[in-house]
Parts: sequence; structure tokens; C-alpha cells
Amino acid sequence: MSTPRGDVQPLLKPRAGVNGMDRVLFGDNQFFGVNHMSEEKARAQAMRFQDTAAIIQVLDAAYQEGIRTFMCTTHDRVAEVCDHFRANREKYPDYTFYPCMPYAHKYANAVTEHGMLEALRKFLPEENSLGAMLKGGMALANKDIEKILQLLVDAEMKMFRGLNTPVIFLQNVITDLFLGLNLKPVLRMFHDHVRKAYGAEPGYITMNLPRLLDVLDELGIENPIVCANINKIGFRMCGGIPAYEQAIAQRRFRPVAMSVLASGAIPPEEAVAYVCGQPRIESIVFGASSRANIRHTKQLIDQMSMALA
Repeated sequence: MSTPRGDVQPLLKPRAGVNGMDRVLFGDNQFFGVNHMSEEKARAQAMRFQDTAAIIQVLDAAYQEGIRTFMCTTHDRVAEVCDHFRANREKYPDYTFYPCMPYAHKYANAVTEHGMLEALRKFLPEENSLGAMLKGGMALANKDIEKILQLLVDAEMKMFRGLNTPVIFLQNVITDLFLGLNLKPVLRMFHDHVRKAYGAEPGYITMNLPRLLDVLDELGIENPIVCANINKIGFRMCGGIPAYEQAIAQRRFRPVAMSVLASGAIPPEEAVAYVCGQPRIESIVFGASSRANIRHTKQLIDQMSMALA
């Protein structure tokens, strides 16, 4: 492994989880004013990270603590982060991005401001045949959802050009919308398109782990990567804790745990002990805005993972 330049320290422990993904992933909620427990804290974080340099500073701190994977939305500011990493490849020789898309808030805001058709025209490339069709509203009328999603993925992946993106996630708002509307083929299309177009592993984020696993099994998607809330109080875990614990223990998939701290409702030691105590958790994603908190959480995960190995 190459040694990063400057004050960035090389890894002292293996990075990989059970099936090759890093054990610890860094999330981006704190950068864009997302906090599920406190609107006041969310606003303060959004103000703090108005400058992209502040985001880079925290990502550097996480990198120095041995976290090499950034699991991020396709917020417009992430494009600026990607520009930084492209311009400084020698400083981050082993850095990985896990894009999560489409970024629902961006499209929701556009729909509110411009309406559905204008929002789609804004984000889809006009030179594409579907972009031309949208001028007359044909694709929307024909409910060509699969093609629209494919083009949105392609449009959002442009910001990651030249960067390492071995896993590409479908955002939970979209995943769960398709589950609710029974649009199962669209989930299969995402799987096939990510593999064919980007040579990456498709991942799915959901608030209903048991239901999603049933559908992916039905679609013949084997051993999928699925990111879901996994925490000891059942925070945003549709179906309940017992159903999640049973799925993690018995079903064949690669679990990624998010919201393990339940937005601060669970003390870190308790939260990490619970998640690390679940069998077969592939990776744990968390967000933090200070190096001290990053170090503390990373050390807890490392220590408890090794103790339970």
C-alpha cells in the first residue's frame, strides 16, 4: 500500500470487512444539514459547512484516522469534493467513493419550483432521445421510469469521473418508493445497469430491510449489498428489531449498518457494541464533524469488531 504524503498516516490495521468492503465508512449527513433528532443542530451544521474547505478538512481528519471510504449523496457540493480529490490524487492514493443516488432532495426542490416535466428537463441531457421525448411529455406519459432512472444515474455519476466507485447505492427514498409502488423491475434495472455501465456493485439503501430482501430474492439478485438502519432502539427500522436481527443472522446478503447511534439517542459504546454484536455486518457507516468524535467511534468499532471476531 502506498504511503500518503504530508501528515496523513498509513493504515495500521486491515481495511476490509468480511466480503471486501471497508469495515468503517464515512457518511455525509452532517455536511448538508441532515439530523433526524435536532433541527437546531442540523441548521448549525449546515452553516458550518457552507464552505467546501470545511468539508475537506473533516474528510482529511477521517482519512488520517484510517477511514478511506466516503459514502455520499450526489449533493451539488459533493461535485466540489470530487474536484478536490481528483486534483490531489497523490495525497489520497487509496480513496474510495460510494455514491448514493438519485439525490431525492435535489429533485424534490426542483419539482416544487419548476413542476415535474420542467424538473426532468433540467436534469436529463437534451441530446438523449428521452430528453427530446420529454419536451412533449411522452416519456412521463408512457411511465418510462426505468429509462428515466438510468439517465439520472448516468447524469449523477459524471461528478465521480476518474474516481474509484466500486459500489453505487440507490437512495432509500427511491428504493422504498419502488417497493411501495410494486415497481420491482426498476430495482433489477438499477442492478444490471450499475454492473454493465460502471463495473460496480449495486447497493440498496432502505428503511424496510425485510421487505426489500424478499423482493431482491424474487428478482434473482443474489447476495446483495443492502444498507439499512440497524440500532438497538429500532430507530427508523420498519418491521421492528426482531425482523432485522433474524434477517441479519439468517439471510444471504451483505449488510451495511447506518444510523447506529440513532442520531445521538444511544451512547456510542452501547450503539457500537450492539451493532458489532450482530453477525455478518459487513460495514458500518457513520458521520461526525470533529476529529475527536471520528477517532472515538472508529476506535470503538475496531476494538469491538476484533473482540468479537
